[in-house]
Amino acid sequence: RYISVTGVQTCALPISVRASEFTADESLSRLKRGNARFVANPSEALPIDVARREELVKGQAPFAAVLSCADSRVPPEVVFHASLGDLFVVRAAGHVADKSILASLEYAVEHLNVPLVVVMGHEMCGAVKATLDTPVGQSLGPNMDYLLKAIRPATQRAVASTDALRLRAAIMEHVEDTINTILDESPIVRRAAERGQIGIVGGYYELSSGRVYFSAMVDMPK
Repeated sequence: RYISVTGVQTCALPISVRASEFTADESLSRLKRGNARFVANPSEALPIDVARREELVKGQAPFAAVLSCADSRVPPEVVFHASLGDLFVVRAAGHVADKSILASLEYAVEHLNVPLVVVMGHEMCGAVKATLDTPVGQSLGPNMDYLLKAIRPATQRAVASTDALRLRAAIMEHVEDTINTILDESPIVRRAAERGQIGIVGGYYELSSGRVYFSAMVDMPK
């Protein structure tokens, strides 16, 4: 389902920072370790101090970019027990990848040199549920209609025995759709993935346990 498109465009923001010290696999392992700490002890303080804050005045080199839903229950920095400057976080309702989201991820990939991009859906996503609950053709206003239109292909593919299982299936389908949208509509991100400069992975955050379940890394065609 990953579409190969020829032709690559670049942007030229006048910002240069050092590359992350991690590979995609190492970055994913670091996310998993941070999430394990959050699951085991969610009250543990995040690793943030004055020295780290002052160090980041010089620049940033996050080890991963995370696109997640804007839901207040799903803050990636907390979920992954991350410090200031560790994650480049982009958030929007239903993690719908519009042009501003794509531009943000392109900046993270091309100028901050992140080695890993994560698209993280979550349990009981309100945007996906609203799409399931809203009949085709019913308008909720132009902005909500735009959101639901982006999510609806995933909900139409999701089939399950109960409403709860169908919602979970639709959320996972939508994570996959978002990854496809990023690769289809961002030549910058796709080129980096094809060259092996970044890894891309999907995730599903479980509200009750705090655990994040990851997909396999996207296998880009050579």
